[in-house]
Amino acid sequence: MPKYSEERKEAILKKLLPPYSKSVSVVAKEEGISEQTLYNWRSQIKRQGKPVPGNKPTTDQWSAEAKLAVIIATAHFSESELSQYCRENGLYVEQIKQWKEDCLGGFKTSSVQKTESKQQAKEDKKKIRSLEKELRRKEKALAETAALLVLRKKLNALWEEDDEES
Repeated sequence: MPKYSEERKEAILKKLLPPYSKSVSVVAKEEGISEQTLYNWRSQIKRQGKPVPGNKPTTDQWSAEAKLAVIIATAHFSESELSQYCRENGLYVEQIKQWKEDCLGGFKTSSVQKTESKQQAKEDKKKIRSLEKELRRKEKALAETAALLVLRKKLNALWEEDDEES
């Protein structure tokens, strides 16, 4: 198995990442490297926390982990550094800002979500109680109807016996 220098490996991986975002099969053919090796390299840099688009064609379809990695990587950047990062990685500043807002929005709404889930649980319990009450009422009515049918059959059986005797 051939060994590749870190510089060569990085140059090849840059072709897989934005702004080029070439597919693994194309890069494998261009460089004469097996696809599995490229997949392994890509998964290694993914584990290191670098944003890797993978098989998702657009940045909006990236995984939440990849988006979070970009947010963390760019958190301390100034506007010019952020713009430079975006140009190098094929992103837009607006995308990163939106991802950050979405992330923070998730944290802000967690308390709201808890209160909503508690309210929903109360409503569900109330509905369950009313449905159980209705079910008990209907079971009683069904039992009463069944008893009346049994009595009617017995009465009909008695009337038929009386008719035969007369």
